[in-house]
Amino acid sequence: MLQFKDVDYTYYTLDGETAALKGLNMSVERGQFVSVIGPSGCGKTTILSLAAGLLQPTGGEIVRAGDGTGYMLQRDALFPWRTVEENIFLPLEINGRKSAQSRQRAIALAEKYGLGNFLKKKPPELSGGMRQRVALIRTLAAGAELLLLDEPFSALDYQTRLEVCDDVQAIIKSEKKTALLVTHDISEAIALSDRVTVLSARPARVVAEHCITFGDGTPKSRRNSGEFAAMFEKLRGELGI
Repeated sequence: MLQFKDVDYTYYTLDGETAALKGLNMSVERGQFVSVIGPSGCGKTTILSLAAGLLQPTGGEIVRAGDGTGYMLQRDALFPWRTVEENIFLPLEINGRKSAQSRQRAIALAEKYGLGNFLKKKPPELSGGMRQRVALIRTLAAGAELLLLDEPFSALDYQTRLEVCDDVQAIIKSEKKTALLVTHDISEAIALSDRVTVLSARPARVVAEHCITFGDGTPKSRRNSGEFAAMFEKLRGELGI
């Protein structure tokens, strides 16, 4: 679905240049949930911007497959003056695809995942966790196969964060989507992912990758697994913290 081949990226300013990525090689297979962790400022969000096509690499190649890319931000980025339904329709309007069929599909997704009774509500009337669910359904409504998640749970309190993580992973898996998540949270990466990719300090390169095979694939089962703590310590060591 997505492959980085010897990718370099350098930021240029009037004061000089900063190498964010150097010779980065990584991939995301169709249907996988992959998390990327690394030191603060190592270029994780740059990877998402490159994957989305918002930036172009200064070296190497990025290969994308599938139909479209959706981007879920740290904040839900819902328009407070629009209803939940109107927010979900937004990407359809932007892409000129707001047909009766596409609207019906978007509403069906919202109803399937517990938003049916909230369609006429506005974001300020919803909890933080519910707003993130709306943001995910909005992303799915656009029909993208690859979802890019930029720390979408970081603004939530701990308990809500656990609940929303479980919800988001279940929805993505149920809809058979492919996901690439960047996060600072080691526990979150282990709980959600089929594979965790560890980056070095800037300029980022891949220093390790781990397939997460314990548990039944759900975040809760992974957190409760006896192997969770050992994987946490391994990843913590690779990050040097």
